[in-house]
Amino acid sequence: MSRIGKKPISLPAGVEVAMNGNALSVKGPKGVLDWELPADITVAQEGNELVVKRPSDIKKHRALHGLSRALIANMVQGVSAGFEKKLELVGVGYRAQMQGKKLVISIGFSHPVEVDPPAGIEFEVPTVTRITVRGIDKQLVGNTAAHIRAIRKPEPYKGKGIKYENEVIRRKAGKAGGK
Repeated sequence: MSRIGKKPISLPAGVEVAMNGNALSVKGPKGVLDWELPADITVAQEGNELVVKRPSDIKKHRALHGLSRALIANMVQGVSAGFEKKLELVGVGYRAQMQGKKLVISIGFSHPVEVDPPAGIEFEVPTVTRITVRGIDKQLVGNTAAHIRAIRKPEPYKGKGIKYENEVIRRKAGKAGGK
């Protein structure tokens, strides 16, 4: 059996789970997330825990078992604690600021780049060279952070660009001096 799939998901205080056929709804202090379960996977609430079950050991069911458990656990964590990704701007004159809910980044182009947050995402700029992306949907937070990073990826020679907080940039040697 799947090692991830057979682990029960503990529900923190204030998190409610509702099943309606194959539709799963997780409600918590930060919001509500909905997801459509795969056809053969079932979820049962046993006390303060959720248990994900599969009907057989065929390859498809084994794959969906672990996936479903991981996605449901992310939903529970999202509505209770939320997710965040931190980005850093590296480069002289690179800065970010907020204009209302919009993020405005000056990143060496002839114009500032404006990023509108998708529904359910908040931006925060604690310093001019740091951006925090927050939300309850783990996938949406990661995609939004990747979209911001793609505006100017870190380059390998000087390391300038937008990078994740703990990202290590592989550096290249510059031109070899000589004749």
